[in-house]
Amino acid sequence: MSTIYIEKHNLQDTEAIEAKLEILLQQPFESVADIEGWLKDVSAFYDELREALDGHYIDFQAHNQSEEAKQRFEHDQHKIEPLIKTYTAKLDEKLMNSPFKDELDTEVYGRLLRSKENAIELFREENIALEVEEDRLATRYFELTGGLTAEWDGEEKTIPELFPLLENPDRDVRQSAFDKIFGALSTVEDDLQDIMDELMKLRKQKAANSGLANYRDYMFKKYERFDYSPEDCKQLSASIQEHVVPVARKIDEQKKAELGVDTLKPYDRKAVPADRSPLKPFDNRDELVGKTSDALGELSPRFKELIDVMNERGMLDLETRKNKSPGGFCTPLPVSELSFIFMNASQTHDDMLTLFHEMGHCIHNDFTRHLPLSHDRETPMESSELASMTMELLTMDQWDHFYTKAEQKQAKLDVLRDIISFLPSGIRVDAFQHWMYENPDHTKAERMEKFAELSRELSSGIVDWNGYEEVRKKEWLFILHIFEVPFYYVEYVIAQLGAVQMYKQYKEDPEGTMERYKQALALGNTKSLPEVFEAAGIRFDFSGDMIQELMAFLQKEIAEVENMSV
Repeated sequence: MSTIYIEKHNLQDTEAIEAKLEILLQQPFESVADIEGWLKDVSAFYDELREALDGHYIDFQAHNQSEEAKQRFEHDQHKIEPLIKTYTAKLDEKLMNSPFKDELDTEVYGRLLRSKENAIELFREENIALEVEEDRLATRYFELTGGLTAEWDGEEKTIPELFPLLENPDRDVRQSAFDKIFGALSTVEDDLQDIMDELMKLRKQKAANSGLANYRDYMFKKYERFDYSPEDCKQLSASIQEHVVPVARKIDEQKKAELGVDTLKPYDRKAVPADRSPLKPFDNRDELVGKTSDALGELSPRFKELIDVMNERGMLDLETRKNKSPGGFCTPLPVSELSFIFMNASQTHDDMLTLFHEMGHCIHNDFTRHLPLSHDRETPMESSELASMTMELLTMDQWDHFYTKAEQKQAKLDVLRDIISFLPSGIRVDAFQHWMYENPDHTKAERMEKFAELSRELSSGIVDWNGYEEVRKKEWLFILHIFEVPFYYVEYVIAQLGAVQMYKQYKEDPEGTMERYKQALALGNTKSLPEVFEAAGIRFDFSGDMIQELMAFLQKEIAEVENMSV
């Protein structure tokens, strides 16, 4: 379908793919140099397969009702991915069983060897079929949510097109849009709940097959979370409840006062006061790309060059449309040596921020291109999100490309306040998943009640959910990570704490901070998370003391911006 990616191998020819993998498996080792060359050969072939596989994923997400895209994507899921997983396990065994591996330089290959040892411990052949079924269920989730629409003023609108209406100064408009969004969700709610029930059973079995107590422990091992534990996540949740929620309460009280309402309802959370209009940083896709390019160019000529080349090569699918999956992502294309950005823009401030966020990922990928092994380029999600969330903050002074001075002031305030509001909601998603997989036999009703309970515990207590209790229970159904990439969410929280540290030092030393940012990104997966954060000039620390310190900084920043004259 698409020509944005390079397809060096016909993935329909499963036998040819297997033959190439078998050649790599049978390649003899007679020295440590043979292993080093073989690792590069394996990496290069996997890069070629990954680009084609991710290209088909992109095609499906962009057109999730296309039979052609679906068939190719499902062929990959049912035939190619299981083949790769089977041979990856065999290739890992080949490497780890070779006596020459002990001669590899541990400074260069130590992390790779630990990764392979961990993968061997986790791998069970019987889990491959379960993962195929997991992928099928995730595909169904995207089909259901990507096809959701609602009527608005006589026109059929996608859900991403309705979300900007939640910023409207007219409260009746906001409430109507909110009702339509969750009314549309209710039409597929039972199906989504059934999908989650099936996923719970599959994931429980995968953990049992691997000899682990629960799927949470399985995913921590799969994600190679060597630098923190489930208990650390729970402590992080407690620290956010103690140090962030009270600050979030002040923000919600201020929002209530600004709107002049007696009670702050869930459809008021993104609203602007009646005396101003919602921020609208661009009118169309090309304007969004052009202004983002100019802003990035002020930080680094390479940043501008990168987005311009991606735009020329068709690597930016930014606009919302029917039968396009929700959400946004950045996918590296290692053969093309570029990245692809997918998002659903609808002319809001959040869209502008999303493009800066995803460009942070692209810039990160660009800085790791020099690393020869795909393992070293596959950065942990915590440092990947550090790259993207930091980019959101480091570009704030360049938002004059999008806004007047008064609008830029408001945009900065919104972002700083949103960081505080995000931390409790982000850790809520993580805590919800811990509970789900520690209690895998829960019912649909228990799952819904638990999410509402966590929402209450981690909320400011200012938003009035009376009349919307059922909506509060099912907000999580819009969070695709829970379905497609379980336990991928605490990374946003950890990275946000790192990004605020980056912004703090950027205000004191812009040039030095930018240089350290680039150095940290260039490390890829060659160093631990604490070492990457240290290279960036910050601490891999999400203790209560750190969170308290960052809350004090953010409140000070908000006060300074509020007092700015424009």
